[in-house]
Amino acid sequence: MPLQRREFLTTALTATLPTFSMAEEPAKKPIKIGQIGVGHAHASKLGVYRKSPDYEVVGIVEPDAALRKQAGAQEAYRGLKWMTQDELLKTPGLQAVLVETRVPDLLNTADAVVGAGKHVHIDKPAGESLPQFKRILASATKQKLLVQMGYMYRYNPAVVLLRDFLKKGWLGEVFEVHAVMSKVVAAAERKRLSQFRGGIMFELGCHIMDLVIAVLGKPKEVTHFSVRSSKLDDTLLDNMLAVLTYPKATATVKSSALEVEGFARRHLVVCGSEGTFHIQPLDNPSARVSLSQARGEYKKGTQEVKFPKYTRYIDDAADMAKIIRGEKPTDFPPEHDLPVQETLLKACDMPLK
Repeated sequence: MPLQRREFLTTALTATLPTFSMAEEPAKKPIKIGQIGVGHAHASKLGVYRKSPDYEVVGIVEPDAALRKQAGAQEAYRGLKWMTQDELLKTPGLQAVLVETRVPDLLNTADAVVGAGKHVHIDKPAGESLPQFKRILASATKQKLLVQMGYMYRYNPAVVLLRDFLKKGWLGEVFEVHAVMSKVVAAAERKRLSQFRGGIMFELGCHIMDLVIAVLGKPKEVTHFSVRSSKLDDTLLDNMLAVLTYPKATATVKSSALEVEGFARRHLVVCGSEGTFHIQPLDNPSARVSLSQARGEYKKGTQEVKFPKYTRYIDDAADMAKIIRGEKPTDFPPEHDLPVQETLLKACDMPLK
C-alpha cells in the first residue's frame, strides 16, 4: 500500500461534512473513555485525554497492586476512579478504551475490549501473535470499531508535511528510505526487554517501521541482522538492522539500545527521483528538503523547514475523537497495521504463526 498509490493514508477517504458557523456549531458531548493498565512505558499519555474537551475519563484499571501504587502518585492518574476490568467495560456509555498494559498483555486485553464492543487504542507493538492481532482487527472491522495503534510519529508535523509532498508527487518515485531510532537503555530496563525475542527492534524500532511501511507498503522481502554489542549481563539483542526490498526500492530500519546520541540522531529519510525529504530529529522535528525543481512555496535546491514544538499524542487523541464521532474515516486501517506488524515480526526473526 505505497504512499504514491494510497496518498499516505491520512488524506484518503475524508468524509464530506456539513459546515457550521462558530455560533451554530453544536457542543459536542465528551466521549467516555477509560484505560486498562499502567505498565506500558507510554501509559501516562492518559493525561492528554484528561485535558482534552473531547473526552471524559471514567476510570482506570490495574490489577497489579505495586503498579497501581506507583501510578497513584503521578499527575496523569491522580483523582481517577480505580476499577476492575469488568467494571470498566460495563460502565454505562463507555465508548473507548486505552490499552496500556505490559506488552505481553496488550493483545489479550484488546481482545476483551473489542469483544465488549468498544473502540480501542492499543499501545505498541501489537504483541507477539500475528494471528491474534488479525482476529482482533477482523472483529473490530465487523463491528465497525476503531483500532488505533500507539505509534507516536504518525501525527508528527514533519511527517504530516512529508505525506503532503508524497501525495502531490513532489518527490517523484520513491526508491530509497532510511530510518533510525535508538537510545541508551539502562541496565535494569535491558533485563526487562530481554524477555522479548525481538530485542530492541521489537521495542523501539516498531515506531519507524510504521513510518517506512506507510511510505512503501509491504516489502517483497525482509532481511534481518541482530547483534549483541553490550558486555552487560543480559540477553537483549541491542543492535539490530532490517533491510526491506521492493521491486523498485529498498529501505533500511535501524535500532540500537546503545547510542549516546540516539535521540538527536533519530531520523527518517525518503529519497525520490525528484527530491529528498530528511526529518531529523524525529522527536523535535526539523526537515531538510531538496528538490529538483520549485514546488509550491518550496524552491529548487535545498532548504531547512522548521516546525513548532511537537507534543506526542495530542493529535492522536483528537483524530480518534473525530473517527468515533463519524466525522472522518481512520487513516490507518487494518490494510496498513497488518503489514506493519508482519514486517516487524520478520525484522525481529519472530514467528508469524
